[in-house]
Amino acid sequence: MMTPPSIDTSTRDERREFVLHQWRCLHNCDICGKCSILRGREAELVYADYIEGRRPYMEITFEIRNNNY
Repeated sequence: MMTPPSIDTSTRDERREFVLHQWRCLHNCDICGKCSILRGREAELVYADYIEGRRPYMEITFEIRNNNY
């Protein structure tokens, strides 16, 4: 996994591109699991606060992992 661009030093488009790249479909559901992690939601919507520069990427990721999102 690549390091997410810092909110302070990146543009909205850079953060959006990072999210879309990290959560792109691998077309192998048996080994991937990305869709189940996001519970069928679009990554761009789940990470909207990060893309807009309101919250760090890892904060949202930890919420997802703790099933609080």
